[in-house]
Amino acid sequence: MAKKLEPRLSKLSVYLYIPNIIGYIRVLLNCFAFSQCLTNKILFSVLYFLSFVCDAVDGWCARKFNQVSTFGAVLDMVTDRISTACLLVILSQLYKPGLIFLSLLALDIASHWLQMYSTFLCGKASHKDVKDSSSWLFRAYYGNRMFMAYCCISCEVLYLILFYLSENETEKLVDVLSSNLHKISLLSFLIGTSLFGWAVKQVINIIQMKTAADVCVLYDIDKKHKQ
Repeated sequence: MAKKLEPRLSKLSVYLYIPNIIGYIRVLLNCFAFSQCLTNKILFSVLYFLSFVCDAVDGWCARKFNQVSTFGAVLDMVTDRISTACLLVILSQLYKPGLIFLSLLALDIASHWLQMYSTFLCGKASHKDVKDSSSWLFRAYYGNRMFMAYCCISCEVLYLILFYLSENETEKLVDVLSSNLHKISLLSFLIGTSLFGWAVKQVINIIQMKTAADVCVLYDIDKKHKQ
């Protein structure tokens, strides 16, 4: 008996995947959060972190309901990068030297953009497919969801704490971190644990950028040899 063919999906049905709808909600949450960032720090922090939590929820929904899509993956990454970039720009205006946060922004965008582009060059389905990487840390990051979640959450928590602690536009970043780390409190514990995860994430971003750049260069070399 011939296998019954499933009807072809429409574009609208993919746009209306449950994880993609959650992605749209994340965009709205971030837009409203940043509109309140200068007037209500607590509301901003809650909405921003809620949007970040939704990132994990939409991934779970995509796997649970078999609604994984390229559009959803791109929507997730673009939302992540833009929201983090906006927060880093704000922090660059609240702390000295602001160049630190702008450099982190550039590293974050460059490493992820190169990784996505190199993924398409290699014909891979996901930018998280790094099984052939020579870096054990890079493989561990994308191969272990808990480790990846810890690093990502650490970055966002650290940035939110710094935003919450800022009181004026002339504070030195090192002074704020050192003064709070010396205190025995939940806040100092959060800063300490998130600093480690943040540092690991920056190392991974550097590895990712170099690895993806190598893929692009090797692609060019192979293309030259085939001419």
